[in-house]
Amino acid sequence: MPSFISSFLRFTLRLVLWLFAAIFAVSLLAAALVVMTLGLLKALITGKKPQPMVFGRFQKFSPDAFWPGASARGAAPVRETDVVDVEVREIRDDKRLP
Repeated sequence: MPSFISSFLRFTLRLVLWLFAAIFAVSLLAAALVVMTLGLLKALITGKKPQPMVFGRFQKFSPDAFWPGASARGAAPVRETDVVDVEVREIRDDKRLP
């Protein structure tokens, strides 16, 4: 008898968990569909092409945002005919100053 009860409870718990997982997946799909529909409606109303904004939102967290001098966005574009000449010097890991 206890085996029947434990197997029934195990089956019921498994069924409930699968039901919650299915509801979660369907709600994510529904939310994605709503966001996509609203984006397309906005594009139709404004007359602009829909632009994917997923990666644009994370550009402010790029390493270039933390190091303004490392950004090449404001620099002049490098052409193939440009030559950059640098002087080679050795950098030592000494604690003393030169």
